[in-house]
Amino acid sequence: MWSVAHLPFPVQMQVGKLLGILSYHLARGRRHICEVNLRLCFPNLSQVEHHQLVRKTFISNAIGLIETAIAWYRDPEEFRERVTVSGLENLDVAIERGKGVLLLCAHFTTLEFGGFLFNLFHKMDITYRPNKNLLFEAAMYNGRIRHYPNVFNRKNVRGAVRSLKQGHILWYAPDQDYGAKHSVFVPFFGNTAATITATARFADVNDSAVVFFSHYRKADNSGYHLEFSPMLENYPSGDQEEDAITINRIMEEAIKKQPDQYLWLHKRFKTQAAGKSARPY
Repeated sequence: MWSVAHLPFPVQMQVGKLLGILSYHLARGRRHICEVNLRLCFPNLSQVEHHQLVRKTFISNAIGLIETAIAWYRDPEEFRERVTVSGLENLDVAIERGKGVLLLCAHFTTLEFGGFLFNLFHKMDITYRPNKNLLFEAAMYNGRIRHYPNVFNRKNVRGAVRSLKQGHILWYAPDQDYGAKHSVFVPFFGNTAATITATARFADVNDSAVVFFSHYRKADNSGYHLEFSPMLENYPSGDQEEDAITINRIMEEAIKKQPDQYLWLHKRFKTQAAGKSARPY
């Protein structure tokens, strides 16, 4: 990863593209998951369009792996000229409230690199899911702690809450399937998905502002665009289902802008209210 991180940027993008094409042909299990997700979420695509989107998704995911290596071993200042940003004033207004900011994001393939580039403008604390492979876990943690003041295991709720109470920005991605416990079943692209309710609880702890953070790789792979939404209004509302629906709708709109850059290789609809027999995979 260190070696790849120090290749010239155009070469890195080409390596990522080649890895994506290779994985598309070899990772049949993941390709099946991707195909199912995209059929469920974009049912109006033609067969050709669906095939093209699946292939582009694999390429985007592989480039995301290259970007992860860059994020763990390089300095964001080296990439400042490749970044454009919109809505930064929305984040500044949220920070000025002094009650912490819950910075929501979706699992785009640019997730690691988007956070890396965020350091050009502000500092934030992050939550993450530890990896079972101890070597990879060490590389991941050490790569992230270089850029973020605090890196919390996602089970460390106290640490995350303390971050908000201290007025920090807390980066949080609530769009993966973590099972039925602490989740509600609400629509995501028109399909019922187990959606965690912790997002609203975090925001409610200190009446923290909630801002959605999107990060996209430009179509020609020349750079990146960061986008910050206005603060969410009337959130949380006190209704778990409505709050979860609100977050999913925001994510849908963000994903539609660059659907190939979302992590469709994750079993987003694995948990179903009707049980295992209702799983689409």
